[in-house]
Amino acid sequence: MFSLDPAVFTSRATISLGALEQNLTRVRAHLTGQKIMAVIKGDAYGHGLLPAARAFARAGADYLGVAQVAEALALVREWGEQPTEGEALAGHPALPPVFSWIYTPDSDLAPALEAGIELSVGDTWMIEAVARAAQATGHTARVHLSVDSGMTREGFNLEDIPAAAQLLATHQQAGRLEVVGIWSHLACADDPDSDATTSQIAVFDEARRLATRASLTPRLAHLSASSGVLWHPGARYDMVRPGIILYGLSPEPRRTLASDLGLRPAMRLESELLTTRQLSHRAGVSYGHTAVVEDGAVLGVVPLGYADGVPRALSNKGYVTVGEGPAAQRAPITGRVCMDQFVVRLDGPLPAGTPVVLFGDPARGEVSAAQWALASGTISYEIITRVAARVPRLYVK
Repeated sequence: MFSLDPAVFTSRATISLGALEQNLTRVRAHLTGQKIMAVIKGDAYGHGLLPAARAFARAGADYLGVAQVAEALALVREWGEQPTEGEALAGHPALPPVFSWIYTPDSDLAPALEAGIELSVGDTWMIEAVARAAQATGHTARVHLSVDSGMTREGFNLEDIPAAAQLLATHQQAGRLEVVGIWSHLACADDPDSDATTSQIAVFDEARRLATRASLTPRLAHLSASSGVLWHPGARYDMVRPGIILYGLSPEPRRTLASDLGLRPAMRLESELLTTRQLSHRAGVSYGHTAVVEDGAVLGVVPLGYADGVPRALSNKGYVTVGEGPAAQRAPITGRVCMDQFVVRLDGPLPAGTPVVLFGDPARGEVSAAQWALASGTISYEIITRVAARVPRLYVK
């Protein structure tokens, strides 16, 4: 990951490895024996691929799920590297099986098979591409049959499952492939008023039946991500794929808060006041003067902006936590968020260098990523994954 020297770039994203481990343990408490595939796509939702993967492996993850095959390869190649100073890792856990599902017709799949990465197949060209790579490398590919149960994004349509299953069975009999899983993805699992999940379960069950008729017996069926884990016991099957809840955030905070689920946010985005000023006149603030403050207002500047992942949509809408302990205050973002900085309104004069938590743990009185998401009209997934790579990650146990 590209990041700047934390001794100079004093803003940081502090990542609690203990919170990651605790959250996976909490997820397991919702289950009745199902395996857990910890989803670490998108650089582990912005938390850092390798440290997060190791944390989940220590906590007992049965699988690791990485969307992009290139990122899965990077994980496997870097797994044995020594932890960086500050990670405070207690040794190297064994690497669980790694599953990946995004590649294109031009992708070279040989390195993935040589690394033991399991691949999704959701189109005929995928089956043939994986089979060719298996024949070229001499490695039997472990694959998961992808079903479009209603997401309308990836996977075989139900009517195409018999032919796909037969093709897979042919390659499996030849020793090129082993079908170890069948999977799909829920579209509306976070919506209690939608009956789409019930419909998707029915389609998925039919796809499993059709695969069995073609003599495929995948031992792992998996359909549920975080919302399915929490709210749809009938969709858990043999394995679940939690993502956002592992990072301590609710998939739908308007339905259930993360704290009510016993989850701990693992990321805290921190900075400090660059400068402060008390105005002696009425003045417009930042680009476009979308905010105007009165004589006597106290303003502070925070040296992070939309280039660092602070949504511009938080202009005049979001809050940050300034200061520590009983004197901490919730300061509104005032005026437009700029590329590298933004302005907050303070209750009173504070010195430059005063700590600022942009988002963190509401149990500590801090503004949460979920609150930022609601204020900016997005989801908490986007808030944590958009924290720029240049922002140093500091890992604590």
